[in-house]
Amino acid sequence: MQEPTFFILTALVRTPLHGYGIIKAVEELSGGRVMLKAGTLYAALDRLAADGLIVVDREEAVSGRLRRYYVLSDEGRAVLETAVERLQSNAQVAATRLREAFGFIGGVQHV
Repeated sequence: MQEPTFFILTALVRTPLHGYGIIKAVEELSGGRVMLKAGTLYAALDRLAADGLIVVDREEAVSGRLRRYYVLSDEGRAVLETAVERLQSNAQVAATRLREAFGFIGGVQHV
């Protein structure tokens, strides 16, 4: 799973969000590393909806424009949980190798 997709799904865990809300949440959750442009986001949302990972929660008109709110589906939650488990496992493997080879991780001595 690519990092932008990971953070889009993560942004939708707690509450339904509209496009701009997702952009801001992804920026915040990633510590500013992932900055989505509107075109990129909406293409990703279309793909994630087509894959059944997110669903439209509701639509509302704001200043004459339709605002669509998305929420994580049950399948999306399962996919995100699997991604989290995989990332944790991969990080543990790398941390173990670093400790074995160098005795430290991130400048902190581990014995």
